[in-house]
Amino acid sequence: MSSPWLSVDRQTRLKRVVGILQWACKRGRPDVDLAIAFLRSRVDFCTLQDWTKLRRLLLFLQDTIDDERIIGATDLRELFTYIDASHAVHDNMRGHTGGLMSFGRGVFHSRSTKQRINTGSSTESEVVGVNEYLPYNIWVQNFMEAQGYKLKSNVIYQDNQSAIKMETNGRASCSDRSRHINIRYFFVKDYVKRNKIEIRYCPTADMLADYFTKPLQGSLFRKFRAIIMGWVPLSSIQDFDEFKERVENVNPSE
Repeated sequence: MSSPWLSVDRQTRLKRVVGILQWACKRGRPDVDLAIAFLRSRVDFCTLQDWTKLRRLLLFLQDTIDDERIIGATDLRELFTYIDASHAVHDNMRGHTGGLMSFGRGVFHSRSTKQRINTGSSTESEVVGVNEYLPYNIWVQNFMEAQGYKLKSNVIYQDNQSAIKMETNGRASCSDRSRHINIRYFFVKDYVKRNKIEIRYCPTADMLADYFTKPLQGSLFRKFRAIIMGWVPLSSIQDFDEFKERVENVNPSE
């Protein structure tokens, strides 16, 4: 059964609140980026279900209003980028891209957005996702070099090995099912060839950008959120036992 449409007054209020939350998200609460991205895609045709989701988001923010965001660096010459995509998750069957960058402690840039085109497979969604987020990585690289910090390591992590092969080898790694992908989505190959970036495989259980592509629950949600907010270092992502102990004892207000 479809959810009823909101009244004009509630639609206006929802749009205004989502706009305010988007501003707050980019400045201090990247952990709610995905929820706001979804609500942002619904402001022109919002229903009672969207209104309920907005209320739940506001209650979550109220309960965590004192949580701190910590941004630090283990080395300003080592940039870590995580990019992921969910395939055909929107009503119009488009995918969703999530990406983030870190210097080792906390996330200084994140993005969660609906993809601009429809894709035929999860691998294609991953390739499109890298194409959408890579310009932010390139800008940070250029900015840091202008400040006198030439990157010695610029690693992009993905959890789809087929997509990694296509991004590294271009058309040479395309199969019959992926030859239709537009050549403009392979400009990443040029940066790999020039050693500007390195693409590495990351297991899905450690894919931090997964937080920005789909709703997570339980321990995985808490694990990724603690890293994104900077309460534990990025290096703890693979040490689940140590992470669990830290999160149980962490007090963001201290």
